[in-house]
Amino acid sequence: MGMPDADGHGPAEGLPGLPPEWGRVVVPDDASALAEEAAQVRRELRPRVARNRWRQVLGLAVPREGRPPLGLPLLMLLVALLTTAAGLFAVTWPRPPRSGDHPTVVPYPTATDLTGRVLPALELVDADDSIVSLRALLPAVIILVDACPCPDRVAEAAALAPPGVTVVTVYGTRALRPSPVPAGATVRPLADPGGGLRAFLRVPPRPGTATALLVGRTGNPVRLISELRSVDDYRADLASLGA
Repeated sequence: MGMPDADGHGPAEGLPGLPPEWGRVVVPDDASALAEEAAQVRRELRPRVARNRWRQVLGLAVPREGRPPLGLPLLMLLVALLTTAAGLFAVTWPRPPRSGDHPTVVPYPTATDLTGRVLPALELVDADDSIVSLRALLPAVIILVDACPCPDRVAEAAALAPPGVTVVTVYGTRALRPSPVPAGATVRPLADPGGGLRAFLRVPPRPGTATALLVGRTGNPVRLISELRSVDDYRADLASLGA
């Protein structure tokens, strides 16, 4: 026989007064009728019991009902602090330099670097698009003006070159613009579109500077000036070219 409900008819027999918002409460005569509800309650409580067990294993306080758990936020804050500290330590820790950290600086070739080498049989182009053998103009003062016309440097070389020594200006394109030279001096402007002379010297063009190469009658380089600033850089070698 069922127990009285709590629909405002007073407390059920043998039970304390129940809140009206609970609605109708029916107490069955057979407890087995509540087996399904009991199983559902156990399923809902199982995750909470598992969390509390792990908190006990980790030494964290088990939260009471109605209070938010504080252990988990504190644990997350501790992990974040440790991660930040480890990142700062890894960044600031000094490390030995590796071979690939710094570029290898290759110096410009000097006269010593060109010792034993012979000027290759380069064929350049003159203002008439005719092929000119560079070795046929030796001995010569060859000034590469592909990065700078440098008319003053060209005029100095033309004025001081001894008899029999050719002054050659080498441009990077076929658009030749010969520089003015002193009266009686001769300068042979040529174009090297393929960059064969630069490749032989291994000296890259630098804006605002010219490169000078002094080559003897046999084709052996006598002096290389990667950045020509004045005729004084090679004045002493000019006499040996005409000998």
